[in-house]
Amino acid sequence: MKKGYILTLAILSSILLLVGCIAKGATSDGSEKVVILTNGDEEAVTSMEVALKNAGYEGQYVFQSLGTSELGGKLIAEGKQIDADIITMSSYFIDSAQGKHGMFADLTFATNALETYPSYYTPVLANTGSIFVNTQVLMEKGLPTPSSIEDLTKPEFKGLVSIPNIMDSSTGWLLVQAIISQYGEEEGKTILRDLIANVGPHLESSGSGPIKKVTAGEVAAGFGLRHQAVIASGQGAPIDFIDPTEGNFTLTESIAVVEKDDAQTELSMKMAEVIINDGREGILQDYPVALYGGEVISDDHQPAHTKKFGDTLTVELLKQHQDYFNSAK
Repeated sequence: MKKGYILTLAILSSILLLVGCIAKGATSDGSEKVVILTNGDEEAVTSMEVALKNAGYEGQYVFQSLGTSELGGKLIAEGKQIDADIITMSSYFIDSAQGKHGMFADLTFATNALETYPSYYTPVLANTGSIFVNTQVLMEKGLPTPSSIEDLTKPEFKGLVSIPNIMDSSTGWLLVQAIISQYGEEEGKTILRDLIANVGPHLESSGSGPIKKVTAGEVAAGFGLRHQAVIASGQGAPIDFIDPTEGNFTLTESIAVVEKDDAQTELSMKMAEVIINDGREGILQDYPVALYGGEVISDDHQPAHTKKFGDTLTVELLKQHQDYFNSAK
C-alpha cells in the first residue's frame, strides 16, 4: 500500500513537472520553445503564426495572449526576468519598459520602415483614429455631417455620440491626443467636457464599441478606429468615415526581443524578422496602415489629416492624459 502511494506521488510529480515545463515554453523533448507574449488581437496573432509556420518554425514557439494592461504591468514589473523571449505590444509600453530596465536587444535585421524607430523595436501594426457616422440616423434626426470632433459637442448631438474610454482602451487616447494637439489643454478640456456630456451612457470600454453602436443605429456618430469604419462601409453598412480636422493620430504595436544572452535570443531574433518580413502581408489585410516601403493600401484607407502628437508617447504620458480625461467629466 505504501509502495503504491509513493509510486502515485512520483507519477503525479512527473506530470506536474512536465506541465510546468510546457507552460514555460518547453517542447516534449526538453528543448526550449520561444515564448511570444502579445497583446495582439486574434487576427494579428493568426498572421504571425502563419508566417512562422511557413518559415519552418512550427512547434518551436508558443504564443500567449494578454490584455494590454496585464502585459504592460508584467513588462514594467519584471524587466528581463519576464517569462518571454519576444514581445509584441503597444510601442509606448515597450519604450517605457526599455527606459526602466534596458531589457530589449537591438534588432539585428534591417527593415524598410517608412519612419525611424528605436533600435530595439519595429512596428507590427498600427491603428488610426477617425470619426464615423450612420448616414441613415443623421438623415432621420436631421443632423449635419460633422467634420471635426468639436462638431460632436453641439447640442443637437446630445445622447447620439459614442467614444472609447481612455481608462479602458488605448483608442480613446487617439481622441485625447487630437483634442489637446488642436486646442491646447485649457480649451481642449472644455471641448472634452462638452463631448463627454453628449456621450452620456455611450462611453465604451472597448475600442470597437463605438463602431458597433453607430452601425446598429443606437447613436448617430462615434470616434474610433478608422479601418473598422472603412470596412463596415465597404460591406454595405450605412457608415461614412470622416477624418476630423483635428487630425488622424496613430498608435503602433511593435515587436521586440528580450535580451537574455542565450541561444534563445538568436532564434528569437530570426523569428522576429520572419514576423515582420513575412507576416506583414496578412496583418495589412486587417490593419491597413502602411508602415514599410512597398506596402500598398487602397485610397479609402489613406487618412486625410495624418498627425503626430508633439511629445513622445509613454506610459507616463498616458497616465497624465487619463487624469486629464477624468478631470473633464
